[in-house]
Amino acid sequence: MQFRNLPSVDSVLSTDAVASAVKAYSRDWVVSLVRQELDEARAQVGNGATAPTAMELAETVCQRVQSTARTEPRPVINATGVVIHTNLGRAPLSASALLAISQASGGYSNLEMDLDTGRRGSRQSHLQSLLLQLTGAQAALAVNNNASALLLGLSALAAGKEVIVSRGEAVEIGGGFRVPDVLRQSGATLVDVGTTNRTYVRDYEEAITENTGAMLKVHASNFKVEGFTASVESEALVELGMKYGIPVLHDVGSGSLLPTERYGLAHEPMPQESVTDGMGLVFFSGDKLLGGPQAGIVVGHKELVQKLERHPLARAVRIDKLSLSALTATLLHYLADEAETEIPVWRMISATEESIKQRAEDWLTQSGVQGKVEPSRSAIGGGTLPGETLPSWVLALDCRGVSGGPEEVMSRMRRADQPAGARPVVARPVVARIEDDRVLLDPRTVAPDEEVDLISVLRQVMEVR
Repeated sequence: MQFRNLPSVDSVLSTDAVASAVKAYSRDWVVSLVRQELDEARAQVGNGATAPTAMELAETVCQRVQSTARTEPRPVINATGVVIHTNLGRAPLSASALLAISQASGGYSNLEMDLDTGRRGSRQSHLQSLLLQLTGAQAALAVNNNASALLLGLSALAAGKEVIVSRGEAVEIGGGFRVPDVLRQSGATLVDVGTTNRTYVRDYEEAITENTGAMLKVHASNFKVEGFTASVESEALVELGMKYGIPVLHDVGSGSLLPTERYGLAHEPMPQESVTDGMGLVFFSGDKLLGGPQAGIVVGHKELVQKLERHPLARAVRIDKLSLSALTATLLHYLADEAETEIPVWRMISATEESIKQRAEDWLTQSGVQGKVEPSRSAIGGGTLPGETLPSWVLALDCRGVSGGPEEVMSRMRRADQPAGARPVVARPVVARIEDDRVLLDPRTVAPDEEVDLISVLRQVMEVR
């Protein structure tokens, strides 16, 4: 009997909500969604469920339309206090980098044309010039990420040969990316030396053979080994490489061009330091402490960089025009000595405790929520400076009045851009963190122009009238 109560396709299409969807999107697509929902309803009725009405089916269809038609990834507000949050897209870009992307993509560009000669040019030329000035290297190259930069370097220099790596540096970083796996994929053979906690120059020297293609030093960016430890300094490894005519490669990871100790953090290896030490090639990321787009950057000796440029894999991993334009704009901030004010990552890191506390207090006052402002710590994140934090202040929400407690509050905050019944969308999703059964929001990682949305979400989630 319930099968007879199932609405027809036309009756669902005639509802105001679905009719509006048909006007906004492909009719064939919306009709197919209606048919899919009717098939699902028919199966449920067969299992004893009550047939839905045309209005109920229309609501479900519209939810699917909204879910499918939105662009991804969606913008969110990062109130976790983790500056380089891998799950939230790592480093946000500066206004100049965003403008550069728009200018490079909104029309045609001189991506591979020399405007002076009218002939084909290199997409890398201007970027290379900036990197040489900032790092002091002889040559430079940018590809689509640091993993591919390392893969390209090993493939070009050590395929079919052995690469010596300290056992304590054969690391795994996020997403299961392992240095031994990259070596294997490049065609090189890993020769690990030393022990997990102690490696000496003599360990490298004893492992050198006629088939040694390179020595690789990897910064352990996402963990610390403390206590009874020893590692080989860059200068000593370079000296050994020169003695045997073997290139020494250095993956420094985060791409910090500024001294992190200036901000009360432990020292993070800097590309320009490795270049000064004489490393043959230095690899680093563009979207971590550099504060730019996803990219892998290689700087070092000219003859080695040229081998990478000529390798067939270079074409497969080359940087695209959008990342290229954003990376160029980001590097220009360093030359202008304005990284702290213009690059979001460094603006967050350099923010003072006093300014952060004042912002948290303003949030509490303007939102009217139940909570308090208290001291806390912010993490750098992104596989950089493990265990290092910065003093900060947070707005701690009192969640006792919300059924479901802090987990429910967090869930509501993440769904802030989704309509619920008659409630319109008012803001972007907010991601925070939970400690001691409270939701904590750290102003350090929230941009000033996001505060209006954040306060709207707080009032909505905490049901402030």
